[in-house]
Parts: sequence; C-alpha cells; structure tokens
Amino acid sequence: MDDQFKYPPNREAQSAARVRALEALLIEKGVITDKTVDTVLGYFETKMGPFNGAKIVARAWVDPDFKARLVADTPAAIAELGLGEGMAGAEGEHMRAVANAPGVHNLIICTLCSCYPWPVLGLPPYWYKDPTFRSRAAREPRAVLEEFGLGISTDIEVKVWDSSAQIRWFVVPERPAGTEGLSEAELAALVSPESMMGVALVQPAA
Repeated sequence: MDDQFKYPPNREAQSAARVRALEALLIEKGVITDKTVDTVLGYFETKMGPFNGAKIVARAWVDPDFKARLVADTPAAIAELGLGEGMAGAEGEHMRAVANAPGVHNLIICTLCSCYPWPVLGLPPYWYKDPTFRSRAAREPRAVLEEFGLGISTDIEVKVWDSSAQIRWFVVPERPAGTEGLSEAELAALVSPESMMGVALVQPAA
C-alpha cells in the first residue's frame, strides 16, 4: 500500500503498552476484572469475526437464491445460517450486503468514523480508520484501490458505500474461476476480510 497508509513499526508495541496500562488501572478501580479482556478477545476469536463473513459469502456463491435474499434483506438471510449469538448485536445492527458483478466493483468505507460490521468482518484494521484513506477513497476510489494492488479496468464501475451507525456494509466478492469443484467450506477458506471490504479480490486456491 502507499506509504500514507503505513505506520511506524513500533505502533503495535506502543498500543499494547497503553492497553496494558489502561487495563491495570481499570482493574485497580474495580471497573473490570482480570478476566474481562480475555473474555472479550475470546468472543472475537470464536463468535464474531471474518470467519462468519466467509461462510456467508461461500453460501451466496453456491446458492443464487440465498445470494438474492442476502442482498435484499441481509439480516434475515444471515439469520438463516444460524451463525450464533452476536450476529445482530453490537456493531451488527442494520448490516447490508452488496455484491460484486462482472461490470461492478464495490468498495466499503466510513467517511465519518470507522463504522464496520464487526460480526462478519471482525475488528477494523488501522488503515480503515485513517482519515486519509477515508477521504481519498471517497474522492478517488480507483487510485486508492491501485495503491492496494487492485487495478480496476475503466470499463468496470466502482461503487463506494459509506458505512454509518445506521447501515454497515460488506461486499460479496465474485467467486474466482476454477473453484467449481470446491466444497462450501473450502470456498469459505478463500475469502479474506479485505475481499469483503472491496480492497482485494478472492484468489483461487493454489
């Protein structure tokens, strides 16, 4: 990616140190316990994350009727899959799916803040929250996608969808060629969070 979307190599270490200090203070004040953070992390590792989105995309690839329902009424279609608690909870309210097609590529941003469909994509990456990314992706999406290594032909329409507290968008990427013999689980393994944000394509299995 372009240098403006990169961060100092010690950013993670600095953030981790701040988190540990804040956690220690909150425990000392009795606001949380020493198990609270592990419980939250475990929730994101097992119940809320891009593994849910990948299952949704894979089902849409193998079931055109489900795909149509997913685009028409995303929460209702997701509920059919029984993915567990949290799919309509915090940050999952009013999720909407938009599908890529041969002549259309979709990109998800949030110009106001960093609204994001956590239940299907997990936690947003740093660059998604970056003001430069948010403003430039709205103004010049093709140039930004190029910086992600994704060149979009001029004959393909690029649509930009702005997430908010009222609507949290995610992309159903196109199914890659040569995957006709794969199972639904194998298809899900190909789907990345970036492809469901619109900054990458799904690559076929090696």
